[in-house]
Formats: sequence, structure tokens, C-alpha cells
Amino acid sequence: MSVINRLREKLCACGHSLFARGLTFGTSGNLSVRLPEGGWLMTPTNISLGDLDPARLSHLDENGKHLSGDAPTKEAFLHLSMYRKRPTCEAVVHLHSTHAVAVSCLCGLDTNDCLPPLTAYYVMRIGRLPLIRYFPPGDQALAQEVEAVAQDNHAVLLANHGPVVSGHSLDTAMAATEELEETAKLFLMLRGEKTNPLSAEQVAELRQR
Repeated sequence: MSVINRLREKLCACGHSLFARGLTFGTSGNLSVRLPEGGWLMTPTNISLGDLDPARLSHLDENGKHLSGDAPTKEAFLHLSMYRKRPTCEAVVHLHSTHAVAVSCLCGLDTNDCLPPLTAYYVMRIGRLPLIRYFPPGDQALAQEVEAVAQDNHAVLLANHGPVVSGHSLDTAMAATEELEETAKLFLMLRGEKTNPLSAEQVAELRQR
């Protein structure tokens, strides 16, 4: 099997897994991977991640032009924003996962880092999580906001929308997205309780690893 066909199969398997585990609903959410020869594979628009077909994935060239397959997700610009600022990024996952979206709707979040370091795994897999102000769906101005922070952050949370997470592989992007969702769940469960997040020293030690 060729490299591109393996990536097609992998992208669909990841989409099916996310849908089966309730991390995405309806036709929400989109995934992409960088191709070795340049360009990207992306999930198509208006399709459930649970129904992805390897042969129908969208193939885009290095400039984002649609080459083949079904029309790409309408949020392709979010993925391209990450890729432009993170040249070693190989995959991007964008979900409307319940707990992360719930956090994105709260008032009073720290826009530079909107979730506390509750666990070591969150610090290692996400680090900081900037909050991007609200834009209507499909607003291309959102790309500029994402690009402004993407160079220093591989994950962002879009206000009233959901997370966008990049990784050095599809597996690492998936793992980071799932860690973000679980930390958002913990954060919501613990609201109103006294918490003991990791100290600045503990966070710094983890980031040095």
C-alpha cells in the first residue's frame, strides 16, 4: 500500500474512532494530514467523521487548491493557518467536543491560557491553551487570529466553538486533543471546589522534558 493510501486509511480510522467515542457529533469536526510530496488530505464538508471513505477524502495542493475527492471542510482555512505557522506540524484535529466547547463558552477565562495545569499529562501534551475570540462560522478573519498565536502554541481554543490541535503526527494530534477534552471535563467537574493545580515550578520542569 502506498504512503498516501496508508494516510487515507489512517485518517478515516481516526475519524471513525472519534465519532464512536462521542468526541464529535453529526457532521461536526474535521481532520487533516500533510502529504510527504506536499499538500494535504482533509475530511470533506458536510460528512460525519463516522462515515469517512478513504477514496472520497479531499486532496489539496501545497497552496490549498482542491485537487480531487469531495469538497474539503469549510474550515480548511483553520488547518492551513496552523500548517503555515508550524512547519513541522504533520496533522491537525478540530472538534466541537462537548467539554472543551463548554469551557470555551465561559466568562472570565485567561485568554493566554484558558485551562489550569491540573495534570502532568495536560502540561506535556498541550502546554498553554490560548483562547481565540469569537468569529462567525467560516469567517476568514479567524485565520489571522489563529496564525498570531500558532507559532508558539500547537493548540488553541476557539470561543463558543471548540479546539484546534496540531501535532507532529496524526497520533500525537489525536492524543493531545483527547487530553484537552479530558482536562476540560475535569475543570468543569471541579468548578467551585478548591483545586491543587501544578505549581509554576512543576510546570516549568515538565516543559523542560
